[in-house]
Amino acid sequence: MRLHNPHQPIIEDIQPMAHQVILNNKFSELKKRFLNEPYPEINCRIDRLNSLKKSLLRFQPELVSALNQDYGYRSEFDSVLADILPTIQHIKYTIKKLPHWAKNERRSSGLLLAPSTIKVQYQPLGLVGIIVPWNFPIFLSLGPIATAIAAGNKIMLKLSEFTPETNKVIIEILKPLSADITVIEGETDIAQAFSSLPFDHLLFTGSTAVGKHVMRAAAANLTPVTLELGGKSPTIIAPDMDIKTAVSRLMIGKCLNAGQICVAPDYVLLPQDKIDDFIKCFISEFNKMYPEGLEDKNFSSIINQAQFSRLKQYLEEAQLKGATISSVTQNAINEDKHKMLIHLVTDVTDDMLIMKNEIFGPLLPIIGYDTLNDAIAYINDRDRPLALYLMSFNQKIQKEILKNTHSGGVCINDTLMHVSADDAPFGGIGASGMGQYHGKEGFITFSKAKTVLTSYRFSPRSRLLNYNKKFMKRVLSKLFIR
Repeated sequence: MRLHNPHQPIIEDIQPMAHQVILNNKFSELKKRFLNEPYPEINCRIDRLNSLKKSLLRFQPELVSALNQDYGYRSEFDSVLADILPTIQHIKYTIKKLPHWAKNERRSSGLLLAPSTIKVQYQPLGLVGIIVPWNFPIFLSLGPIATAIAAGNKIMLKLSEFTPETNKVIIEILKPLSADITVIEGETDIAQAFSSLPFDHLLFTGSTAVGKHVMRAAAANLTPVTLELGGKSPTIIAPDMDIKTAVSRLMIGKCLNAGQICVAPDYVLLPQDKIDDFIKCFISEFNKMYPEGLEDKNFSSIINQAQFSRLKQYLEEAQLKGATISSVTQNAINEDKHKMLIHLVTDVTDDMLIMKNEIFGPLLPIIGYDTLNDAIAYINDRDRPLALYLMSFNQKIQKEILKNTHSGGVCINDTLMHVSADDAPFGGIGASGMGQYHGKEGFITFSKAKTVLTSYRFSPRSRLLNYNKKFMKRVLSKLFIR
């Protein structure tokens, strides 16, 4: 067990035999702190957010270095663009919007409740649990922390065991918020115990399979959950779309972080007669973007041997079952460095692992369709994805896809970028998750929207209802039951 001094965030690396007891104790300590400050003033919350932003900016170089160590090699571009930049933007946006979000909202009381007034007050929930994955450990920890702080909560944070160096820096970043955040480190057994704590809300980001276990554990305490999961996010290239343009828009979504993104394009649906052109164009554009291939400094490694082996298994199994593999370079795999460039996979079937599971890496199945309705039917026959990408400038096609498919979010003629829209909700649907935590919707997720009815000195309603029941029944029936 590792315990830091009282002026730091509380960090625990918990041994299996004692983990539940220690977690319960830390939970109780944090709850006492919340009860001593059940409604932090808005200025106080903004001060904490400014402190978080200042600390994050201070440790930016250390974060880039730590992420590089955890991955074996992680592109500085990926770390800055996808982890640090959106986190800073989110904190700044939250600071700007918080005074407006936190205001009491007047609601209509209507004639029936007059002259009473109705307002909605956004109250802190209490203790929020956040479970962080390894792929974007900065954005997916500090982002929701910022929203939870804005809503006035205390936070217990479970960091991924696969990013130990990054965790050390995050712990340093959070020192100024030691009274508000308890940080936990540990492996699967710790995560299971963490999920079973009686939080007022629990946010989990990770796989659908693990998300089911988290939800099951939370259900024992009736803890509401936000699950940001994943799934197989499709890209539809419509018949009207120029292939080179489509490839250019798709490339960043599949290559960023070597495809290790929950909203990465998982497979491509395009007209049958454009498959060959797509493959040629993708390979050509990839080599322009990453001319050094496996040695290119802008292409990240797979995080660890387990993930690397899983992706290799997907490729090998698909090939054994008849799939055709087109790698973007002749040498596209480096075992020692866990590096794997994009592999385009055609002739795939539903019984292949690559089509059964979320890929979460640099493999891209390509599936031809005869009509756009076939593509829509293919998507609707499967679990609802976290994201859907459409490449088409035809507004009629855009409307058709939006009306006839379900997904957590959509990008039209782009990929990934909807996640960084600070003023809009982000979340899954069905097997890709539930709830949302960006934008004002995130503030509401971590708040209790409490309805408050206030009656004043002149309020004849109670007297009339108590002592004039027959008269009130006639009046109310005539006015309202018609």
